[in-house]
This record gives sequence, C-alpha cells and structure tokens, in this order.
Amino acid sequence: MIDLTIADDVATIVLNAPPKLNALDEQALHGLDAAYAEAESAGVRALVLRGEGRAFCAGRDISDVDPRNDDVMGYLGGIVTPLLQRMSRFPAPTFAVAHGACLGVGLGLLIATDVVYVAESAKIGSPFAALGATLDSGGHALFLDRLGAHKTLDLIYTGRLMSGAEAVASGLFSRVFSDDEVVSATTDAAATAARGATAAFLASKQLVAQIRDERLALWDAVGIENAAQAALCDTDDYREGFAAFQAKRKPEFRGR
Repeated sequence: MIDLTIADDVATIVLNAPPKLNALDEQALHGLDAAYAEAESAGVRALVLRGEGRAFCAGRDISDVDPRNDDVMGYLGGIVTPLLQRMSRFPAPTFAVAHGACLGVGLGLLIATDVVYVAESAKIGSPFAALGATLDSGGHALFLDRLGAHKTLDLIYTGRLMSGAEAVASGLFSRVFSDDEVVSATTDAAATAARGATAAFLASKQLVAQIRDERLALWDAVGIENAAQAALCDTDDYREGFAAFQAKRKPEFRGR
C-alpha cells in the first residue's frame, strides 16, 4: 500500500492502492507515517510523494466504516493530524504530484507538503456535501486563505471540483503540468533540491511556516529573516556558495 524507495538522497513515497484510488484507512496512514520516519532517519535531502494509478488520493477509505460507531476524533485527531504535522516538519524539501482525485485526507497530504505540482487531470475541492460531512485535514484553512470566504463556501455547498489548472490559477498550489509531464517535473525538482543548500532551504521552510502561523507583520518577518541569515553564516554550504561565486564556478553543496 505504501512504498518507499531512496536513491541519490531523494526519498520517493508512493500510495499504491490504485483499485480504490489510493484511499487511506488507518493501517495505510500508519504505514505512511512510518515511511516518513524512515526517510527522515535516512537523512534524505528531498522527498517526493505521489499516488499510483488514476488518482493521487481520494481521501479516507470509508468502505467499511459504520457511521454509528465511527471514532472520528480518534481518526482525525489521533492519526491524521499527527501525520500531517510530521509531514509538514520533515527536515528537507518535500514535493508532491497531484493528479486525479485529491480529496479529503488526500488534499490534507498536499497541504502538508512544501511544493505541489498539479496535473491537468487533478480534481480538488470538497466532496463532503454528498456525505453529510464537512471538509477536513486543513481544507478550510487552505481554501479560506487562498480563495476567500465566498469561493470557499461555494465549493463546499456545491461540491464542485476544481481542475488542476484552476487550482493553480487560484493560488492553491505551485505549477500545473500535463499528466504525461507532472511526475518527471516533480522528480526533477526534488533532485535539484537534493543537490542544494539544505540548511538554507530549511531556514526558508521554517520562516514561511512561522510567518504563516503567527501572521507576522513585515518588519517582524524581516527580523527573523536577519537572524536566520546570520545563523547560516556558520554552515559549510554558505561558505561554499560564496567561494563558488567568487571563483566563478558552480557550487558543490553538501547539505550541511
């Protein structure tokens, strides 16, 4: 169900249950958490998350869920949210390929990833109107921040799904590619990041998260940028970057 491979400092995690559009039950979520833990322990310098088959992830696998005794808080609060937090804190740049259905928990996996490249075939929105449930896994925060209240509630009330191109044009994710190109574009970006200055990337990752979560004002953000830049002066990659620039050669970063 969850496949992990590591090569050239890049971890690739694949949701591999195409018959059910990579919908996730509790066992699969635990497996995904374990894959991220293993990739972190291996010290990879970039990570790619993608789904096998026609979809990235159609959300929670509810095929055997009885709503009369469903432990929603145990599932969302006890399993899903800690996984998303682990993903968002992963100590290297992370990338995801979004194609086909990207719904519910599947959308949450994308929200918890640093950079999402979207296929034209992607379907993104809130399908919960047909279930009598509500959008979860961070969907409200993402949509409200990027789309505003009116568009957010329109998607929720109608159940309309955005295409990949519309999702990118609306500012939800980074770039849109054809279905034939999106995997290679994402893996190429991850490979480039894995050869880069990892500490500097992580500084930016942490800065973006802090500015977002604390809603920092401009000069407060500048202050923490200054501190982050000063801290990077002590890294090998910082010194290598300056030396390469001055010698007019390509830098060789080691991720430290």
